[in-house]
Amino acid sequence: MPDSFTLNFPLSGGESWNKSLNIGEILFVLGANGAGKSSLVSRFFQSNGKNAKRISAHRQTWFTSNALDITPQTRDNLERNIRAQDQQAHARYQQHYAAERAGVAIYDLIDSDTMLERAIASLVRAGDLAAAEEKAKIPSPLNVINELMRLSNIPIEISLADRQKIVARRNNGDPYSVAELSDGERNGFLIAADVLTAPPNSLLIIDEPERHLHRSIVSPLLTLLFQKRAECAFIVSTHELMLPIDNPGSHSLLVRSCSYRGSELQSWSADLLESQTDVDDDIKRDILGARQKIIFVEGTTQSLDTTLYSLVFPQVSMLPKSSCRDVEHAVRGLREAKELHWVQAWGIVDNDRRSPEDIERLQALGVHALSHFSVESIYFHTKLIHRIAQRQAGVTGEDSRQIFDRAVNDAIEAVKSHREYLIENATTRLVRHDIFSKIPNKEETRNNSSIDIRIDVENIRISEHMMIEKLIQDRDLDGILQRYPLRESPALTRIAAAVGLNRKKYESAVRKLIQDDHEALDFVRSLFGKLLAEVIE
Repeated sequence: MPDSFTLNFPLSGGESWNKSLNIGEILFVLGANGAGKSSLVSRFFQSNGKNAKRISAHRQTWFTSNALDITPQTRDNLERNIRAQDQQAHARYQQHYAAERAGVAIYDLIDSDTMLERAIASLVRAGDLAAAEEKAKIPSPLNVINELMRLSNIPIEISLADRQKIVARRNNGDPYSVAELSDGERNGFLIAADVLTAPPNSLLIIDEPERHLHRSIVSPLLTLLFQKRAECAFIVSTHELMLPIDNPGSHSLLVRSCSYRGSELQSWSADLLESQTDVDDDIKRDILGARQKIIFVEGTTQSLDTTLYSLVFPQVSMLPKSSCRDVEHAVRGLREAKELHWVQAWGIVDNDRRSPEDIERLQALGVHALSHFSVESIYFHTKLIHRIAQRQAGVTGEDSRQIFDRAVNDAIEAVKSHREYLIENATTRLVRHDIFSKIPNKEETRNNSSIDIRIDVENIRISEHMMIEKLIQDRDLDGILQRYPLRESPALTRIAAAVGLNRKKYESAVRKLIQDDHEALDFVRSLFGKLLAEVIE
């Protein structure tokens, strides 16, 4: 019996990927559709076929019967035929013997239950009641399956009825044939049956178990099966990113792409995330669903940040985090994890009137602070307002310069009416920044009996008042956007209305502009300076 299984495949760069998967270990294979995941799993089965069992959970399954209606010889012949088919190259997209596979699973389940009963009866007849009692403590595969179903949120119970038939009950109701189970129930039952009846020291390969099963079912079901068959090794091909997270001792192979020569697959691009990788679960989840280049941003998947930056940095995974602190934590975590050398991580955060020292500190960590106050300042930059005005003029026939001037004037008027709030907001931010910059270090607290921190709040307020008044007087909308959170005023809504749109449609129009207009895209990219050069090199 093998203690490990050899996994290898050619990499796109010409090298070879090699790994030994030991008994008791779990490897999840993840990748987008078309990346070559199915072909890779087929290769692993073919190279370990003698001791491997492939469980095609993603294919349609059904039962022709719920009874033991095949002979041992027929069962063995079917297994040989199924194994031979699974060794073929077309096994990645074709499946033969669908009903027969279910029949073999039924046979093996009934046979396992019967063999256990016979062993107990034999000990009783031999007079060895102690051994018989000990043997009876071993749960049959059917009992184990029922335990798994219950713990996996599948409300059915399986039992063996007269004439070697397997029946199901729902909530202690009347028995019915397992052929009548729903797709999800049937798939959960077959996965469990196939895994529990496999020989010890097998390599069990499960294809896309989530296809017919909800995550609330497939995750506990697989985790429990891994525990029940710790004397086997597992490979699970899946699109469900949380399965590796739910099994922290597992490895994950991230399949990026594959290369063909004609119709023959030649190589793969893939990265291995080892079980002992020293990063938290949130970052692991980010890696599992991402490309090799990642930019962490503030907000959500639907926020202005994520949707805009995805256009600016194509072929880069844009991963949202709740706050700037979370962005910094994620970038730092990945950059400090030496074993994740294949991941390149950066961050983008709002400027929020940060001090030059703080911006420099973030940049050293790989986090870029915008030149303007927030992402809205990019959407509503005067260069983009002007281009949107030109597009609107092409529809309405109005002069684009008039549309632009109206948008800027309306924004400035909104700033005028809310300047006291904006001054107060800026003063508060600057006072806080000043206080944090003056927090004493250990040496200062050790050498001083008292420490005074004094901030001239009035001077800061006066300075901000003079600044905003000058910007208003100069009609410098970009200067205002750079320093103040105009999203907290009516200014942005007024700009959108001035060009004939509501704010949401205006923001969509900006994204469409960046997609269609190379000059607009180049301008937005220019706002990211060194970060752009680092990411697209």
